[in-house]
Amino acid sequence: MQKYLNPRNDVAFKRIFGTEKNKDILITLLNEVLKNQFHKKIIEVTFLNTFQDPERKASKQSVVDIMCEDEDECKYIIEMQVAEKGGFESRAQYYASRAFVSQMKRGGLYEDLKEVIFLAFTDYEIFPKKKEYKSEHVTLDKKTHENDLDKLSFTFVDLVKFERGCSKNLSELNLEEKFYYFLRNADDINKEDLKSLIGKDEIIDRAFEELNEFNWDEEEIRKYEDEEKGRKDNEAALDFAQKKGVEKGRQEGRQEGRQEGIEIGEKKGIEIGEKKGIEKLIVSMRKNGASVDFIKKTTGLLEKDIEQILKKVGEKA
Repeated sequence: MQKYLNPRNDVAFKRIFGTEKNKDILITLLNEVLKNQFHKKIIEVTFLNTFQDPERKASKQSVVDIMCEDEDECKYIIEMQVAEKGGFESRAQYYASRAFVSQMKRGGLYEDLKEVIFLAFTDYEIFPKKKEYKSEHVTLDKKTHENDLDKLSFTFVDLVKFERGCSKNLSELNLEEKFYYFLRNADDINKEDLKSLIGKDEIIDRAFEELNEFNWDEEEIRKYEDEEKGRKDNEAALDFAQKKGVEKGRQEGRQEGRQEGIEIGEKKGIEIGEKKGIEKLIVSMRKNGASVDFIKKTTGLLEKDIEQILKKVGEKA
């Protein structure tokens, strides 16, 4: 029986989209996802070094998942972001800026710098307040909405929102949507759904074949499993830290509440303490980059209640 591995795994993602033998899969993906961006259809790509070396030893080195350029030397950075981490949006701009600046050679001309497009797939809600699962960001003039500064652009695809909002049958999905479904569900798909999803799209069939465990050798499986173990360890550590943080916040809140409870009654004081503990926890999580959706899952509170708390203490929701 066929077993498909997790395409969001860093090793698997690079195998599917970041190798010479599968460059046609990457080209198809880029043409489907970026068809509304400011460039013509991609015919060919050349893979580039994913290590963006800093100019100075003290500078921070950046490593991206996949980086390539098309026949016009337009640069593409492709990232799969599984874990929610504070500052990813800033990191995206840093990566794109590094790729843009690194083009300039001694004696070169600014007008020769080529466009850089950053594309990220996220396995969490990167922009919780946005309704659409796909967001495209370019620099526009505030008054005329003209794209005069057209060298950097960013596209984010929220796979969680895509899955939640997709009401089509698998056979009705267009090719772009099939890629999103593949990235989100390939490792948990059944035989009938697989058949419906592939349909007549051979490129999707090829992508699944790259995920077929049967086609991986022992060393490749070892690297894949090491990556999976690292991801699960990080998730477990984060979960433990969150639980400890929740309990610590509640304990601190109870203590404060008990002090106030001297005047208004012990029971009432403990209730106030619980409330203050949760408020402290929410503010701390938000300052550390947690999204409102993530805070909802952690605390069990409604989004409106969380936003009220953040507004009350002057934090941006």
